[in-house]
Amino acid sequence: MADQIPLYPVRSAAAAGHKRAAYYSAAGPGPGADRRGRYQLEDESAHLDEMPLMMSEEGFENDESDYHTLPRARIERRKSGLEWFVCGGWKFLCSSCCDWLINICHRKKELKARTVWLGCPEKSEEKHPRNSIKNQKYNVFTFIPGVLYEQFKFFLNLYFLVVSCSQFVPALKIGYLYTYWAPLGFVLAVTITREAIDEFRRFQRDKEVNSQLYSKLTVRGKVQVKSSDIQVGDLIIVEKNQRIPSDMVFLRTSEKAGSCFIRTDQLDGETDWKLKVAVSCTQRLPALGIGLLDLELNQLTKALFLALVVLSVVMVTLQGFAGPWYRNLFRFLLLFSYIIPISLRVNLDMGKAAYGWMIMKDENIPGTVVRTSTIPEELGRLVYLLTDKTGTLTQNEMTFRRLHLGTVSYGADTMDEIQTHVLSSYAQVHPQTGGNNPSSTPPRRAQSSTPKVRKSVSSRVHEAVKAIALCHNVTPVYESQAGVTGETESAEADQDFSDENRTYQASSPDEVALVRWTESVGLTLVSRDLTSMQLKTPGGQVLTYCILQVFPFTSESKRMGIIVRDESTAEITFYMKGADVAMSSIVQYNDWLEEECGNMAREGLRTLVVAKKALTEEQYQDFESRYSQAKLSIHDRVLKVAAVVESLERELELLCLTGVEDQLQADVRPTLEMLRNAGIKIWMLTGDKLETATCIAKSSHLVSRTQDIHIFRPVTSRGEAHLELNAFRRKHDCALVISGDSLEVCLKYYEHELVELACQCPAVVCCRCSPTQKAHMVTLLRQHTGRRTCAVGDGGNDVSMIQAADCGIGIEGKEGKQASLAADFSITQFRHVGRLLMVHGRNSYKRSAALGQFVMHRGLIISTMQAVFSSVFYFASVPLYQGFLMVGYATIYTMFPVFSLVLDQDVKPEMAILYPELYKDLTKGRSLSFKTFLIWVLISIYQGGILMFGALVLFEAEFVHVVAISFTALVLTELLMVALTIRTWHWLMVVAEFLSLGCYVASLAFLNEYFGIGRVSFGAFLDVAFITTVPFLWKVSAITVVSCLPLYVLKYLKRKLSPPSYSKLSS
Repeated sequence: MADQIPLYPVRSAAAAGHKRAAYYSAAGPGPGADRRGRYQLEDESAHLDEMPLMMSEEGFENDESDYHTLPRARIERRKSGLEWFVCGGWKFLCSSCCDWLINICHRKKELKARTVWLGCPEKSEEKHPRNSIKNQKYNVFTFIPGVLYEQFKFFLNLYFLVVSCSQFVPALKIGYLYTYWAPLGFVLAVTITREAIDEFRRFQRDKEVNSQLYSKLTVRGKVQVKSSDIQVGDLIIVEKNQRIPSDMVFLRTSEKAGSCFIRTDQLDGETDWKLKVAVSCTQRLPALGIGLLDLELNQLTKALFLALVVLSVVMVTLQGFAGPWYRNLFRFLLLFSYIIPISLRVNLDMGKAAYGWMIMKDENIPGTVVRTSTIPEELGRLVYLLTDKTGTLTQNEMTFRRLHLGTVSYGADTMDEIQTHVLSSYAQVHPQTGGNNPSSTPPRRAQSSTPKVRKSVSSRVHEAVKAIALCHNVTPVYESQAGVTGETESAEADQDFSDENRTYQASSPDEVALVRWTESVGLTLVSRDLTSMQLKTPGGQVLTYCILQVFPFTSESKRMGIIVRDESTAEITFYMKGADVAMSSIVQYNDWLEEECGNMAREGLRTLVVAKKALTEEQYQDFESRYSQAKLSIHDRVLKVAAVVESLERELELLCLTGVEDQLQADVRPTLEMLRNAGIKIWMLTGDKLETATCIAKSSHLVSRTQDIHIFRPVTSRGEAHLELNAFRRKHDCALVISGDSLEVCLKYYEHELVELACQCPAVVCCRCSPTQKAHMVTLLRQHTGRRTCAVGDGGNDVSMIQAADCGIGIEGKEGKQASLAADFSITQFRHVGRLLMVHGRNSYKRSAALGQFVMHRGLIISTMQAVFSSVFYFASVPLYQGFLMVGYATIYTMFPVFSLVLDQDVKPEMAILYPELYKDLTKGRSLSFKTFLIWVLISIYQGGILMFGALVLFEAEFVHVVAISFTALVLTELLMVALTIRTWHWLMVVAEFLSLGCYVASLAFLNEYFGIGRVSFGAFLDVAFITTVPFLWKVSAITVVSCLPLYVLKYLKRKLSPPSYSKLSS
């Protein structure tokens, strides 16, 4: 075949062949890509919305010209001269200069025609980027600088970098260099290792995608080529059910009519087949996620730094600013630097890695992957969950559920009766007709021309099934046998029409479901082309119908029609099906359609009304001539064509009402109910039409049965939006359904008001949403509410929404892996969201909060002891403990018990799922707040003071042993505090406690030189025999009991008088 295609250069005016990965690309720049920029440009007019929204219709003027004059008037009142420059003019000048420089540096590339050499990309003079996917955040050169920047932008790490560097100055040196550089290096090593692992995993995923093989057509025949090696101008052969690797132009297909069905699920999330080529946009690189807990701890770290400075200034002041006071001030800053614990970051990062490992090892949510290990605790702080519909809540698999004829209804358990009726109808017809004998025409016509005679149930069922089998745009497709390509006429003539070899393709999954149902009851669509279709009866006879006209479905008409001629009887029939709102006015009067449509909708079924109208030859010829004239009109062609079609849509005979179910994913209803009970507000953002989205919202229980639904009327101007928002404001406790067009208008003029009203709704459904609008809604929620958001999706059209949210969850399903690759967490089913949030999210947040505050307490208590020690020794800037003890205190002596808090849990996972109301408390952030932080500060000051003063009072005679005495009591206190904090014991926690205690006892025996006062050069060593005496043991025990026992008593009283919400469940 390669020899038959001439390889000539093609002139292309657009960059249609530009290599952008259509398969794994998200919708970025497009028709709505400039919306955010437009909103920002109109900030000036946004102030107009400060007027009260509630206005009467009479008092509101629709003329928008009045509003556009207001900003101009405001500009004229601006200050001038020096006053203008001082009051903000300098900012304007600076921004203008920056914009000018940016425009100079980034001039728009002029678009011009280019030459694409088909089959010979090496001849192209232009250079194009590679067709490779890259989700990595760094490269070889930017990895180390990028990771270091991400670490040192946190105040905690930046502070310790400055402190560590200060130790190179002899006058400021407090201890050994390793005392400061070893912990900092360890923290950075852990962080760099974790980032390197995440980056390598992203590299592996990209490599897997880029290594997919495709067939390239060259002058030497077919060759296999990787997806990343495809170039502009390559001729690629895309096989059936194979993903399209880049933007491509279809040149030839194996079907003789040249048509080709494709799926655009990676672009718009729809898994139905379409006769068009979609253009995708590049996927932006994933942004680095920073959790709210990290930001809160960063604020607390700044508060600790302020306390550090105040404490150091107080010490220097009490010295009376004697001598080089500024040097003493800096030495005090270094001595008390443990107030800000450097181990905080490493403990939290290691904890997050542990949470991620627990999530991936959970057998109840198999296949879950944690792709971003920095924000697992975000799953426990969510207030808004925004989800896609198709493929996320639903399986996108339509199933026929109900057929209603007015007087009789058939459901899933009575479909065999329909099959019996169809079989009997054709059994009665066949003996009379004798195949395709024209003599059968009179009785058939007589039957159709007497509508006043009440038809039997069997004939009504037969007419309904035949109408459903004919009124559609479905094409049956057959697999080729024994390597036959289907390109030759003989192969098509001998096509295998067997049922197991047949598949259906259509632009809507609803139509496929209907045609599959007619096949299941005995009437099968076996063939279709542009001019005819064939049906096979239960007896095996093939009926041929000539397609005279097709009126496709549009979002405006909400219906589709077809005119066919029965080749055996020459009867002409006009069939039509559509939504009940469109069909109710064009069918004959009936008293059941509206009621039954409502009943089916409440069951979550998508309804279609089917009707017909018999036409004579004269009537059809008259219609065809008027229809042809209308299509040839130059002016108002669309209106004239619609008027001619509407002349045919009068007094149609109502045949039936069908109910099709878009099957929900497993356990979607209980999962949504669980999330709602947890206080999470759920928004559904979908590209589907309004009726479909509303139907799914009801069937999935996104909107409860008792809640009203307010459908936002379509608005196109500011005046209409104003009035509709006023109408919506009067509603209470009702779900909102709004279309993408109306949403854009409201956001343009009343962004704040719309978001404020929508946030008060228990549920929101946005239909006909573009990917850009989805991402914009997530951004608006984050900006206006300040609450944490989560986005759930499964297709390429959901990537921008997922990456705009604080936490993104991708479902790996029929629409590929793009959403799951771009998300922070990847799951296989929507129902896993419940356990991911209620169990793992809740535990991760509460554990991280406890771990972070305990690590800060560990630093505060030892800094308090240092402050007491310096005060006793006339405010001297002398360290209490040597470098090794300080390093050991934060590592081997207390690290394992403190880190074991990541295994703690207040309730069992089953209880957390059974009582999702427990999740509500987390959204208020009470586990980590300034209140809890101050409580831990007070505890640290009390315990530090007791330990140091107790050591000085009880061991006055053996003052040389004060280091060993106080440090031993300190380590024991920390171990007991961990035990006090734990709510559910794990065997590893017990091991950690005894392991740390054993390490400390061993260090007392073997590292006694480090337990002297001040530096080793002072000559003060620990007497090993002393620590084995009874006075040492009981006095250390007494100090430890005094520091811990009151806290145990207070905890007991608090649990008795004011028990937490989980206490009854845990008992």
